[in-house]
Amino acid sequence: MIFDSLDNAKQYCALNNKLKKGFDFLLNSDLKNLKEGKYEIEGQEIFANIQTLTTKEKSEQKWEVHRKYIDIQYLIHGHECMGYGILKDFQTKVTEYDKEKDIEFLEGEVYNYINLKEGDFVIFFPNDVHAPMLYDKQPKNIKKVIVKIAID
Repeated sequence: MIFDSLDNAKQYCALNNKLKKGFDFLLNSDLKNLKEGKYEIEGQEIFANIQTLTTKEKSEQKWEVHRKYIDIQYLIHGHECMGYGILKDFQTKVTEYDKEKDIEFLEGEVYNYINLKEGDFVIFFPNDVHAPMLYDKQPKNIKKVIVKIAID
């Protein structure tokens, strides 16, 4: 997992050419004015989903993990709390892996949280279990983009 501000995104572009393309989308798009929906960057290899949501209480968290895609979750508007952990600490399956949606829900004992503000991003890799869309003190309306990057 990587947590930082989009101002520092160029540091992470050297990690992978696909990550660079994902960050290029974030850096060069008018994200505040883009409508909700899916935006193809490079077909199914790299695409972005823009969402407007209301954050939930931590007791409603759902721990998720992906196998085929890396997530860059970027907060366009609002404040969002996210839980995160390491896959080895989440061995209880809540659902079976859904290959089509590339998601599996798990339970575990390790709970860590970060608070994102506008302009922050988190990169979740396949070993990073995460619980997005949470609030720390009260529900908030947020707008975010999740760039999905296929793993080679």
